[in-house]
Amino acid sequence: MWQGELVGPFPSAHERLAKGANNPLAIGWELRYRRTVIISDTVSTAFVVAVIGNFFGVRDAANWHEKWGILAFGTEVLVLGALAVSRAWAPAVLGQGAEEFRRLGRSLFAATVVLALGGIALTSRNIKLWIFVAIPAIAVVTMTTRYLLRLWLHRQRKEGRCLRPVLAAGSLATVSDLIARTRKFPHLGWRVDAVCTTDGAGLDGDQLDGVPVVGRLAEVAGHVQRDGYRVVAVTPDPHWSPDRLQRLAWNLEGSDAEMVVAPVLMEVAGPRLHVDAVLGIPMLRVSMPAFTGGRRAIKGVVDRMGAALLLLLFAPLMVGVGLIVLVDSRGGAFYRQRRVGKDGREFTILKFRTMVTGACGARAALADLNEGAGPLFKMRRDPRVTRVGRALRRYSLDELPQLFNVLTGSMSLVGPRPPLPEESAAYGPDIRRRLLVKPGLTGLWQISGRSDLPWDEAVRLDLRYVEDWSLALDTVILWKTLRAVLYGQGAY
Repeated sequence: MWQGELVGPFPSAHERLAKGANNPLAIGWELRYRRTVIISDTVSTAFVVAVIGNFFGVRDAANWHEKWGILAFGTEVLVLGALAVSRAWAPAVLGQGAEEFRRLGRSLFAATVVLALGGIALTSRNIKLWIFVAIPAIAVVTMTTRYLLRLWLHRQRKEGRCLRPVLAAGSLATVSDLIARTRKFPHLGWRVDAVCTTDGAGLDGDQLDGVPVVGRLAEVAGHVQRDGYRVVAVTPDPHWSPDRLQRLAWNLEGSDAEMVVAPVLMEVAGPRLHVDAVLGIPMLRVSMPAFTGGRRAIKGVVDRMGAALLLLLFAPLMVGVGLIVLVDSRGGAFYRQRRVGKDGREFTILKFRTMVTGACGARAALADLNEGAGPLFKMRRDPRVTRVGRALRRYSLDELPQLFNVLTGSMSLVGPRPPLPEESAAYGPDIRRRLLVKPGLTGLWQISGRSDLPWDEAVRLDLRYVEDWSLALDTVILWKTLRAVLYGQGAY
């Protein structure tokens, strides 16, 4: 196992300069991690195929080698071949967001189609077992092992290991923003080790936010060839004309560096970005946000079916919580409040009561103690919150009744935070874009810190969701919500 080989963080830019460009630490961990993933997928697939083949094949022992053996071997070859063809083992996607699992799912779907067509052609009666049992089981096992490997990788990155050394090249402001983001989200695997700027100077002389400035923008390729950076992150700057970017790409050929260009539209990503060749010129096409259509209809169906299922699942818990709230303090079990939903329409939100009766009237006396961001009113030690209410808020149990709002269509499972009418009235034109979609029971704000987020950051996350929404993004948010709720970060 290669875990023991990663005993410390990557060397600094100056240390790499002394060791030369062929430093194996720069790419060694990526090769070992890729090899581990391939072995994991292969073993997982073989395990599932062997279990299913042995369990069902013993009933037809006479034809095991003739029928079951061929199907088992063919299924494993198809799955592994589909993973290779779909580039599900590409280092660029391993451990990087939802794309890794999207490629894994696409590969398994392709294997299922080929297996089904093969079964029809060979008129095999046993093919249904492999299509409806084997492939789904392989999906569950491989996705679980991939997720566990990713957790290990992210933990290593938070400790300064398994990071890709980055040379950032652009204006002072955009490079500084990139440095801040890589430090805030180390699990993404980037660490800016050096900077090139227009004149070769930083805000602090030869440094920018603690990162050494090693040269000018015109010298980027030379530094990469010498120091062995894995990523060249090009951020907006007037220096970067199409001709200069093309020459930089040419000069990086033959190195291990990946060139990444940040577009001017920093907050537009995902399915809305497409690269097209127009008159021989590569153009970045930005499609309109999808507020209606088939995908939105699917989201609506998933919302209501999901809310109905969760209400059935959590019904005993909700009854128990309601009784505890009634016993703990005087007042009803539920709290109703007016909120603003899609297109500015108001609706009544349901929550378990977490404050004493008459808490709204006492808010004015606590105005000077407000710790909330922007127009939000929040206090870590709000005296109006009951003892039971504090526990409910920590684990977001007070929000379970909002499933009724999702079931009736006023809310969605995933979306922006539903604002109060007075908050909405203070919105400017930009922030009002949050109201173009239904508010959500959870969202990017929920998995990114909740009440600990600065107001500007919370707004940015909501607007990003509105602009870049997709079914895949909803799936990722729902999955990460579970961890955010268990840890209780930012809940008070």
